[in-house]
Amino acid sequence: MFGEQQRFVLLLIAPAALLLLLFQVVPIVIGANASFRDWALYNPRKTWIGFDHYVAVISDPAFLYVVLPNTFLFMVLSVAGALVVGLALALLLNRPFRGQKLVQTILLVPLMVAPVIAAIMIRWIFNDQFGIVNVVLEAIGLDGQPWLVQRWSAFGIILLTDIWLWTPWFTLLLLAGLQSLPKEPFEAAAIDGTTTWRVFRFLTLPMLRPVIVVCVVIRAIDAFRTFDIVWTLTGGGPGRSTELFSLYAYVHAFLNLDLGRGSAAAIIGGLIILVIGVVLYRLVDRIAKA
Repeated sequence: MFGEQQRFVLLLIAPAALLLLLFQVVPIVIGANASFRDWALYNPRKTWIGFDHYVAVISDPAFLYVVLPNTFLFMVLSVAGALVVGLALALLLNRPFRGQKLVQTILLVPLMVAPVIAAIMIRWIFNDQFGIVNVVLEAIGLDGQPWLVQRWSAFGIILLTDIWLWTPWFTLLLLAGLQSLPKEPFEAAAIDGTTTWRVFRFLTLPMLRPVIVVCVVIRAIDAFRTFDIVWTLTGGGPGRSTELFSLYAYVHAFLNLDLGRGSAAAIIGGLIILVIGVVLYRLVDRIAKA
């Protein structure tokens, strides 16, 4: 049925396919099954209840008016901020200068730091009692602020942490894209005396479009499911004011021990991510072509 070459290829991909099946497909199937049942650690009967959990999640005011707005706002601002800063750094690093390799190495440092460790560092930096930020503010005669107990300051610190962590990723990929662009159009533009802005607007940006589209789509999907830095910095607080989608599913599944509702929330999130990925790809691709 299969030739020798086909059997060899199947043999090579079999371990990866088995791991994917065991750690991706099987958990999704188990989670989908749990989402249709009254499945809780304190109620082991696992009664079939149909779409009740989905209705409960979709009709939950906290989910509709806090979690989803927070998640989409975080996703947009985080991706946009890291993209803009990363593109600016990539453009700077694309020009040779003394110490360029050292600067590139330093910029990669955030990629080497685990998000939880970074969040712990930021939490100490913005501590309202002895954080370095408040120490500096008080040293210049200003009042220290309770940064992590106010909604928008806490949300801003979460954004700052995420942008700091992901800017090097954008920089690295965009720099690789810039260095792969053909030189001839830029040489022709230089001979014609074209301004730097017009070169960027009409040459660099359109040719870099495929890389930008891929980066934005991948990062947006990842930002939607952000959990670690939010849980470490604020735990979704104060109250539930900085709660994102991943925290919502986690709290229901592992703190409230309602595996059915937590699984339903996770399935809803997966569907939202799928739609977001398709819409973002088409939207960003259309904007880049304009």
